[in-house]
Amino acid sequence: MGVINVTPDSFSDGGENLKPEAAIKAGKAMVADGADIIDIGGESTRPGHTPIDASTEQARILPVIKALEAEKSVRISIDTYKASTARAALKAGAHIINDVWGLQRDPDMANVAAETGAPAILMHNREADDDSIDILSDVMRFLERSLKIARKAGVTEDKIMLDPGFGFGKTSKQNMIILQNLELISSLGFPILIGLSRKRFIGFYSGQTETNARLPGTLAANLLAAISGHAACIRVHDVRPHREMLDFLGAFTRGANK
Repeated sequence: MGVINVTPDSFSDGGENLKPEAAIKAGKAMVADGADIIDIGGESTRPGHTPIDASTEQARILPVIKALEAEKSVRISIDTYKASTARAALKAGAHIINDVWGLQRDPDMANVAAETGAPAILMHNREADDDSIDILSDVMRFLERSLKIARKAGVTEDKIMLDPGFGFGKTSKQNMIILQNLELISSLGFPILIGLSRKRFIGFYSGQTETNARLPGTLAANLLAAISGHAACIRVHDVRPHREMLDFLGAFTRGANK
């Protein structure tokens, strides 16, 4: 999954793809580099971000979704916690809802997923980090609530993917604990999306303060997630290096003579 932030203030690529033509070009390049899904967001969710209204969000993302959907070569997910934006995006050609609040912020989001039949990614989130909590217990309880909401609305289980929410209301140590314990989240019985690309905790452990310098650490972390067998999808800013890494891992796993 390649990341396209049509925003001026996202933590990594904010401003680079704010103009629709830039975002469309970036999306096409990611497809050429091997992305299976393009995740498009119109509102930054970085720490300290400024919330925007749904109309502004939709004005940013809908032209990009329509242009990339016309290519018919990639699936598109909409990164939003607003039900009205998710509905508009799906109508414009998006295929997947990626909700960073796991259906718990907008009470109508689960209904949008159920009514449209769109796959839904349910992510764990917190307003702020707290190093005194048991982060694994917190993630599990949150995701169990999200699953309850999804089921009550009629979202079928084959349409659900879970995301532990790396970097969202978590300390660097807590992020590492989650990466080391993906099998616990996998025990809920759903595929897992890994979204740790260029996150601050990668820099904390690799020593890189510059966001765009965190590719080696990101590759290492995503490789560990893939090797664990608990990563169904990897959300990244750098598609080509990850495509090559996964292709090599696949070849290694199959055996050199195959």
